[in-house]
Amino acid sequence: MTKIRIGLAGCGFVSELHMVAYRRVYGVDVEVRAVAARGDHVNAFARKHAIPNAYRSFAELIADRELDVIDICTPPNLHAAMIVEAMQAGKHVICEKPFSGYFGRDGDKAPIGRHVPKALMYQRVMEEMEVTRAAIERSGQLFMYAEDWIYAPAVTKTAEIIRATGDKILFMKGEESHSGSHAAHAAEWAMTGGGSLIRMGCHPLSAVLYLKQVEAKARGETITVASVTCDVGNVTAGLKSEERAYIKANPVDVEDWGTLTATFSDGTKATVFSGDMIMGGVRNLIETYTSGGSLFANITPNTHLTSYQTSEEKLASVYITEKVDRKTGWQYVCLEEEWTRGYLQEIQDFMECVATGRQPLADLALAYETTRVNYAGYWAADEGRRVVL
Repeated sequence: MTKIRIGLAGCGFVSELHMVAYRRVYGVDVEVRAVAARGDHVNAFARKHAIPNAYRSFAELIADRELDVIDICTPPNLHAAMIVEAMQAGKHVICEKPFSGYFGRDGDKAPIGRHVPKALMYQRVMEEMEVTRAAIERSGQLFMYAEDWIYAPAVTKTAEIIRATGDKILFMKGEESHSGSHAAHAAEWAMTGGGSLIRMGCHPLSAVLYLKQVEAKARGETITVASVTCDVGNVTAGLKSEERAYIKANPVDVEDWGTLTATFSDGTKATVFSGDMIMGGVRNLIETYTSGGSLFANITPNTHLTSYQTSEEKLASVYITEKVDRKTGWQYVCLEEEWTRGYLQEIQDFMECVATGRQPLADLALAYETTRVNYAGYWAADEGRRVVL
């Protein structure tokens, strides 16, 4: 069996999750052979994970002829250029969300989230995505979109039931929320391409778009997104400093609250919410209401294990779940978090795709459509109207 050799771009939180998944791939011989990042921490990351090569630039990483796949786990403003460069170097590409975004152009007044019209952002993002898509298709290499939600067991079971029943999905409601990102770049549009909707809401958005296509295929129909409405805001702006003890959100020019509603061509609906002020751990939820039933996918929190404890000190070394601010009281403990949230299944699928040449479940079409609908939402919110696609 030929070994698949991986090069990681970036060594932050998502890279750690991907490393857990690579170690658990089965049936395919996989090795992470290189990692690249600009800071000194890249060497510590390489030592921790026994990665043979640590580079200080992306150019060095893609020039490594021993690598088959480049796994892009960098801030969003670097994604599009890195995808094209890696594919032109003959590499397959895994890329974290979002696929693309608007991060500013020469002449933009700063901060761009407050001053650049979202209609213009939508236009520029669509142009960039077309260029990126063309480069991917010319390369002949695999593009794999690292959207873990559609691999999460609760969502894959939802899809299985929809295929089996052939029922019509009438309404879906999705959410990812938590108490705010610790990353400084999350506060700035120029780094992240938006706020809570694109940083977190992109996950449930991808899931509802995916499930609607599962339905369409099962029923032999063609279903597209016909229009989008949206509202966004900075609801934590009025907090006093002493009121920010547990809420991390402190946006410069992005939203910390957003709700987007997509209307499909068959008249059905999906609403996605994301907020950076929700305490108690990460909320990852998809509710699906069909002509024949209801499906609640509680990725997190779930009730695999509930805990009531009284001592923070004794629990210092125990992991409960992501973004929870305390371990005492009643807690929803996330067991096998990488499996529950789909990271293991995602990387397994990608490695099988590289080995066999088949297309991944999370593909270019999903990456493209998620970004298109997300930016249509920003446009709709900016102008206070429905955007027809």
